[in-house]
Amino acid sequence: MKLLVITQYFWPENFRINDLVEEFVQRGHEVTVLTGKPNYPVGKIFPEYASAPQKFDSFAGARIVRVPLVPRGKGGLRLIWNYLSFALSASLLGNMKLKRERFDVIFVYEPSPITVGLPAALFRRTKSAPIAFWVLDLWPETLKAIGIVKSAALLGLVGKLVSFVYNNCDLILAQSKSFVPEIQKYARPGASIAYFPSWAESMFQPTVMPQAESSAKQQFDILFAGNIGDAQDFPAILNAAEMLKSRKDIRWLIVGDGRMAQWVRTEVERRGLSDNVHLLGRHPLEKMPEFYAAADALLVTLKNEPIFSMTIPGKLQSYLAAGRPILAMIDGEGADVVRRAEAGLCCRASDAAALAKAVQQMAAMPQKERERMGENGISFSKTEFDRNILMSRLEEWLMSLRKSSP
Repeated sequence: MKLLVITQYFWPENFRINDLVEEFVQRGHEVTVLTGKPNYPVGKIFPEYASAPQKFDSFAGARIVRVPLVPRGKGGLRLIWNYLSFALSASLLGNMKLKRERFDVIFVYEPSPITVGLPAALFRRTKSAPIAFWVLDLWPETLKAIGIVKSAALLGLVGKLVSFVYNNCDLILAQSKSFVPEIQKYARPGASIAYFPSWAESMFQPTVMPQAESSAKQQFDILFAGNIGDAQDFPAILNAAEMLKSRKDIRWLIVGDGRMAQWVRTEVERRGLSDNVHLLGRHPLEKMPEFYAAADALLVTLKNEPIFSMTIPGKLQSYLAAGRPILAMIDGEGADVVRRAEAGLCCRASDAAALAKAVQQMAAMPQKERERMGENGISFSKTEFDRNILMSRLEEWLMSLRKSSP
């Protein structure tokens, strides 16, 4: 199968699409990736790419075709230009670069923005190839939830854009079961929509078992890993850390970067939390299992918004597979996963006091009880989010699309 993957984000940026592309190459498929220049989450073109772009023309046997875009930078307006510039560049320059290419199926990766579907709709016509569109972020609901767009009229226009994109897809994949009815609101009647969750990246498959904790260990380390953005509700996280400021045995470790990173640094300093909260910066994905294994608990958070209660945070699958107990300040389907897995403690989204209480409760637990939570997470990951099963399911869907296309 000749597969064209359209994604605004790709290696050396850390997203699950990297893992998916590598897997499909290993399964014998010919994969071409149409993507932008790497700049997520820092907002600037990665210096290692800028100095030697030719080193980033292939990945794990897949060919990469890159088009220019406006880097994310800072501020909502710059972010909108980032989204629109990739959509335009991929549509025009991408089409020129792949003018003589033929593909069996087009796979679109959409963690955000929905505009990634515009070049895909064009390629669907020029290449006469069906589209499978993986929805990991619901628009326009997310734009409203994080305050990027507040105008009802503009949100209505975005809704029409969403309908256009969905109605140009042959298969729409939803990252959570709660997404399915929301997608149906914008898709045509009878649209093909299926539940397709994320998995833990290959390095998080249960190879890193919980480390034996030294009885002399004085610190209880809570690790947050990933994007430091609006959706992750860092004001609530820092409020909880401030409530536990006197607990010198509790440390909050933040690994990652994002649009709110500087705000978090400023707040940590202003609130006098430098001894409690440590920002460790962005690290390669390959280093994350080491951070996970060294932590006593892994933290996942999302703001108290209806859209986020429908979301299974992408890091949750990796947390489960890593075998460490989870602290979850989230609502809805994500919280339900943690509870069903019996893999940690949950509290309501944006409830800083409840998070502080859960932290103290977990820190007071016997080591064996926390280890049991980690083992439960691994077991649940194997049954609900098995990488091989999910990849095989996707492969079958894509092969069926190829056979059904004219």
